[in-house]
Amino acid sequence: MVHKYQITGMTCTSCESKVKSALLLVENVTAVEVSKEENSATITMDKHIALTDLQKALDSKYKISAIHHNEMEEQAKSWFETYKPILLIFFYISLITVLIQFKNEKINIMEGMQHFMAGFFLVFSFFKLLNLKGFAESYVMYDVLAKKIPVWGYIYALIELALGIAFLINFNPLLTNSVTFIVMSVSIIGVLQSVLNKKKIQCACLGAIFNLPMSTVTIIEDALMIVMSGIMILNLI
Repeated sequence: MVHKYQITGMTCTSCESKVKSALLLVENVTAVEVSKEENSATITMDKHIALTDLQKALDSKYKISAIHHNEMEEQAKSWFETYKPILLIFFYISLITVLIQFKNEKINIMEGMQHFMAGFFLVFSFFKLLNLKGFAESYVMYDVLAKKIPVWGYIYALIELALGIAFLINFNPLLTNSVTFIVMSVSIIGVLQSVLNKKKIQCACLGAIFNLPMSTVTIIEDALMIVMSGIMILNLI
């Protein structure tokens, strides 16, 4: 995509060169054309880059602003495009969970959560197993347990598969939910640390197939499983 920006503070050709060089160093920027006469910069990028990130790359004397596009709309489109795979997965799992409930005379919340968790773990383990080594290498970058025991990345993917099957066949619900609560609670620690420290690393939730950034979306995924398993444990005790 190509966006044109207004840049103030340029006073000479040297300024043009400095601005161009700085913007070319920004991740996902592929080409930059700068004009001192027009006080503008035309930037070609692989995906939308937040205006704040572009400003950070520039010297404080230069100020950049959008000209022909709405920054909020572009950021929203970029967010949906980035997380489209995971949003579609959640949509399909939720749809199937709701459709299953139509066979009941009334909605069974506990059964619905069980089926949702079955779908979640089966689908997410599927993507991890497509490239198990790639997942393990990505997972070790942020998971607190995998950092100390690298083989945990391989084991974790298999545990997700086992949990998916266990939820699907309703195997020992108390044990299944307890394992889920513990495993996901450990997993979320590394995710929280990475997001809070603003580390730009790949999220391994869908294995190495999709290049998803670590973000609050990952926290929500893990937290959802922790909350659901916690509710089901309390219901079973």
